[in-house]
Formats: sequence, structure tokens, C-alpha cells
Amino acid sequence: MPRYLISFDDGAMDHIPDADWPAVGEAAHAVLSEAKAAGVWIFGGGLQRQQAAVVAPDGTVTPGPVPERKAVVGGFSVIEVATRDEALAWAAKIARACRCAQDVREIMFDPAS
Repeated sequence: MPRYLISFDDGAMDHIPDADWPAVGEAAHAVLSEAKAAGVWIFGGGLQRQQAAVVAPDGTVTPGPVPERKAVVGGFSVIEVATRDEALAWAAKIARACRCAQDVREIMFDPAS
């Protein structure tokens, strides 16, 4: 069954007032619980802002994210559903809960895994 990455950009939730964070957290946890109960949840979480490191092919490590990159992932969910339409429906639930747009991409299947 296909797996999908649902993600949002770092800073996409910056518009949320501090007073609203408890409600956003509750809504996000409710969607997470629903996804787990439906058996579609694989893994997900938020990412620390500006805590990335970029590792080059030669092994050189530099602090990231790289400024010339336009988007840095702020959080993600990996789900397993039968169709892209189902993935889009879950992304809509996450978008409502988190109050920000979500990117949906199918994860490439690796027959060796």
C-alpha cells in the first residue's frame, strides 16, 4: 500500500497567536489519534527550528538549513493509505488542525525494503 509524506514548511504556523496553541495542540493530537485508530499512521512529528545540518557527498558538515533553499520542513506525517485521494483527505484534516497548508507527496516504493 502506498505511503505518503504530509508536511508543512518551517514558519507556516507562525501566524498562530500564543493563546491558541493549546487548541491547536488538542486538534492535532485528535487527528493523530484518529489516524492511529484508522490504522494509517506510520510516523510523524515537528522539527526543531534551525537545528538542521547539511552533510555533503564528501562528508563535510555545515550548519543548515541552507539560506538559498526556499522551504525547510517544519513538521511531517507519514501515512499509509490505498489512494492519493485518501492521503489528501488526511492532509485536509491535518491542515485544519494545524491551521496551515500541507504538502502531500507519495513516497517512492523500494522493493528491497
